[in-house]
Amino acid sequence: MSLAKVSMLLRSCTRLPTRYISRQFHDGRWPGWEVVIGIETHAQIKSKQKLFSSTLTSSLKDAPNVNVSVFDSAFPGTLPRLNEECVELALRTAVALNSDIQPQSSFDRKHYFYPDLPAGYQITQHYGKPTPIAQGGTVSIGGRAIGIKQIQLEQDTAKTTFNPRTRTSSIDLNRAGTALLEIVTEPDMRSPEEAGAYVRALQAILRAIGASDGNMEAGSLRCDVNVSINRIGEPPGTRCEIKNLNSVKFMQSAIISEIERHRALYSKGAEVSQETRGFNQDTFETFSMRSKEDAPDYRYMPDPNLGILEIPPQRIDYIRSTVPELPWQVRARLTTAYGLAEKEADVLLNLDTEEQYGAVAYFDRVCANGRNPRIAFNWMVHELLGRLNAASLAFSDNPISSQHLAELVSPGREWAPHRRVGENSAQAYACVPSQLPTIPLPSSLRAFPFSLMRHQPQQSLISTRYAHEL
Repeated sequence: MSLAKVSMLLRSCTRLPTRYISRQFHDGRWPGWEVVIGIETHAQIKSKQKLFSSTLTSSLKDAPNVNVSVFDSAFPGTLPRLNEECVELALRTAVALNSDIQPQSSFDRKHYFYPDLPAGYQITQHYGKPTPIAQGGTVSIGGRAIGIKQIQLEQDTAKTTFNPRTRTSSIDLNRAGTALLEIVTEPDMRSPEEAGAYVRALQAILRAIGASDGNMEAGSLRCDVNVSINRIGEPPGTRCEIKNLNSVKFMQSAIISEIERHRALYSKGAEVSQETRGFNQDTFETFSMRSKEDAPDYRYMPDPNLGILEIPPQRIDYIRSTVPELPWQVRARLTTAYGLAEKEADVLLNLDTEEQYGAVAYFDRVCANGRNPRIAFNWMVHELLGRLNAASLAFSDNPISSQHLAELVSPGREWAPHRRVGENSAQAYACVPSQLPTIPLPSSLRAFPFSLMRHQPQQSLISTRYAHEL
């Protein structure tokens, strides 16, 4: 399939809101076919140390092979020691996803031989008896619930880098043994957009509870997508797995490419082989990596050096009582307490901040002491955020404190707009700056780029108010 065709399909699908697509069981882009999608997400746990050693978790800035212990490099005679912080964050994730935490779970060895797997096996929880750390759960997107099959702890592998000039590969063991949280869904998604909405919702949850930063570009969140199609009313077709997708855009494109490939094969009367595939970001097409191995080929066995992980009910109750507000809870609070629409609440939730819900906390402080939330939202989004965007600044770089913005919307201020910023009230004050009361210029506003504030002054009370003082 050509790049132009994939791009056209992707553009057409992103124009449709997820809440409408999710209600359609059969996608009109592929008439007569049903698409079945499941996702395995590998999220790097936000822990200072690795899963089974005291070695520090590496960042992208670290030099190769500096954060490696003898256990990470699989020296004979070394033993694993479970990191309790990783268990804590896994339990928080299970509570946030409404999963059933298992009172007992165990670890297994999954054997396969790659250069970036020093021990020749990966410690995971996939086929353990007892079961993985949590099972079941849901993630809600657009009014639909995507089922969670299981949540498990496992090690990450090392990193292999190939040099095409010298035709050699380098192994960096910094990542070996880093704690991962694998979250496996049921095959409940029926379109690329639903898959994208699920990943974004999961990112927001992991960030809210502090389990992972969910940064796909940095590699701390990776997705393996299973795709199959079948004629309507027939059993599911053969599924293929697309490995290591590191952005929502590429994941949706990979799904579209794989759907088209399956359709072409079935239309010719050919069979789809079960295999593992990669995604070429230049051609927007998937490519074969290897034939899919069945579970027995990995020779799973219980890890003899790790016992049973027991989770007492008291620990689960404590975690439930300490889990912070989750995204849908914050959205509900913003709509009920402040009267914002869901789209307006999502604007605050999705702003780039250093802390989770930083923009929501900023808005809460501005609205404190009886300030009008509608006026506060209009000032914050239409004025402040608009100026930041014009200067190519993120909200985390905002130089105006919530206290200073609160002064602009405090009750009793004669010049506080009672309509949307930019309407007649704002324009009237812009035309008569002498009517504005004299307030000492906050130091944070003096640091604010004047060229940014001066942009379109007829629509900005901020620029009109302080232009003569700067």
